[in-house]
Amino acid sequence: MQPTPIVHGTCEIKYLGVKQQFEKNMRSGCELGAAISIVRHGELVVDLWSGYSDKKQTLPWEKDTIVNVFSTTKGITALCVQHALDSGLIDLDRPAQYYWPDFGKEGKQNITLRWMLSHQSGVAALREPVPDEALYDWDYMVKRVASERPWWKPGSEHGYHMVTVGWMVGEVFRRAVGCSVGEYLRDEVVAPLSADFHIGLGASEFSRVAQLRGATETPKDGRVFLFEKMAAEREGVLYKALMNPQTLMTSANKDEWRRMELPSANGHGNARSIAALYGAAVSGTLLSEAALSRCFETQSEGMDWVLEMPTRFGPGFLLQQEGHAEMSFGLGKRAFGHPGSGGSLGFADPDSGIGFGYVMNQMGPYVMVDPRARSLVDALYTCLAPD
Repeated sequence: MQPTPIVHGTCEIKYLGVKQQFEKNMRSGCELGAAISIVRHGELVVDLWSGYSDKKQTLPWEKDTIVNVFSTTKGITALCVQHALDSGLIDLDRPAQYYWPDFGKEGKQNITLRWMLSHQSGVAALREPVPDEALYDWDYMVKRVASERPWWKPGSEHGYHMVTVGWMVGEVFRRAVGCSVGEYLRDEVVAPLSADFHIGLGASEFSRVAQLRGATETPKDGRVFLFEKMAAEREGVLYKALMNPQTLMTSANKDEWRRMELPSANGHGNARSIAALYGAAVSGTLLSEAALSRCFETQSEGMDWVLEMPTRFGPGFLLQQEGHAEMSFGLGKRAFGHPGSGGSLGFADPDSGIGFGYVMNQMGPYVMVDPRARSLVDALYTCLAPD
């Protein structure tokens, strides 16, 4: 039996409650390795890490360890889109077929980047089988997406596009801006901030990547857990979204996955960089005031066609879920960000000047906000309460 991992890093005294909750999570056995960072008003006030970066628990989680954060990537991609909008490089409301003519097939001629980002396009999954190795072939996958017909009339409903939004937004972005989301992120967004977040990882960075360990538990408190439904409905949108191709569920520890670009799911980074990116968004360093305001504007809300529960989205970000605290991340009504499958979380709260990042390599079973992340968020806002 391994001893309780030591918590490393720094934490300002005001946020001691966050450190104590992080230590509690590490002692509980629900973590393998993890890190949490918080930026407030542009200053790094919490930067902690602990545990192991490998399944055998022989390699310590280091200060510069990075990990795949799945759909937390969507929020970083959305920041790139807003940054490009500030520069006049892309248009949210121009039909996607203007940039990508082939996409206008099968009733998709009116779909805009705004609808893609807010999960209203209807192209939530691919119906026909996709070869396993095709996952790593960008050109093949965007051709498949372009030829797919929507699951519902575009713009009439919204439903979480778990993976396909990465190919859709990514291809529109590439054609409009002239580079991939990953390249734009590297050159225009993270470089000025010296952040360590990647969509498309170079081989020289592979040794720093923590191994992900699969979830072994089911929710104990009645939160949303959709995998039983997915298994029961093999022709349904949920199953197709997660299991077509099947390598979507089996590739996260492979070099091919780390090397490819999928702006909805395969970002690699650390908590410090996620917090820095969101912190820069609310401090005026990364985005204009107009762009920041766009981030928390509701684009779609109500019953989610895919998840079959209420969700509320901005342009690429999950927003506060009113009446569903267990599915939200910040107390501020203007908070925006995105959780990742398994547990990771990144968000900004403009009202508190907060940028928040949490990453881990022990996967949990929750679709939205994981209880480990939620406990750290609750601890943070308890620390802020006297303000």
